Amino acid sequence: MKLKALLLGLLCMAAGLCNAQSGKVEESEQTVNGMNRRGQQLTVQLDPAFVEKLWKNQLTEKAGKVKVKYTKGVYSLDGVVLDTIASTPMRIISTVASGPEGSQVWWSLDMGVAYVDKNATPKEYAAAEGFMMAFARKAYREDIFRQINQAEDVLKATKLEQDRVVKQANDIQAGIEKNKMRKQQLEAELVKNADELKQLEQNVQNNLKQQEASKLQVQEMEKAVEAVRAKLLQVK
Repeated sequence: MKLKALLLGLLCMAAGLCNAQSGKVEESEQTVNGMNRRGQQLTVQLDPAFVEKLWKNQLTEKAGKVKVKYTKGVYSLDGVVLDTIASTPMRIISTVASGPEGSQVWWSLDMGVAYVDKNATPKEYAAAEGFMMAFARKAYREDIFRQINQAEDVLKATKLEQDRVVKQANDIQAGIEKNKMRKQQLEAELVKNADELKQLEQNVQNNLKQQEASKLQVQEMEKAVEAVRAKLLQVK
């Protein structure tokens, strides 16, 4: 029952995912470390811990030699170049949180002379939005792979359980056959035992008759001996 419930849950999750494999990017402001910053916010309907792990890996991969710093829930990168967005080094501030519509990935891109802004830097904003949407698609794909692995684990466990149940059934049937054979052996032994008992009882009766006959013979011999002795006494 536990395996069936887990499999059903995975199938439901997969079905729900098919209806929600899209990310939403919108311009958003956040106060980070006491400073109000304008940036972009991506919303995906995935687990926040899963999304944050992927996002950290994404930043680390794209940052190259630039170190990704993490302090009190805030990721920061200084002097990083994301050539798909801008050729100039940028300072990136980013957070990952959970919202009413799912996981929220927010970042602010500081190009030094200006922030990436929908109105002020539309080209860079569109490129950053594309970066976010590409990450969303990657996150959904990774989540699907994760669910496939979980489903395969469930399938493997189910097959093992099926093999165990089949083996158990075979063992039970073998036990039944063994019991039947033992029953037949015992029944044969009981018949043999009854025949042996009957023969022993017959032997007892024959022995009693032999004892009686032997007793009569002894008595006859005693009479014969007495007769001979009597004749001996008559000889003078």
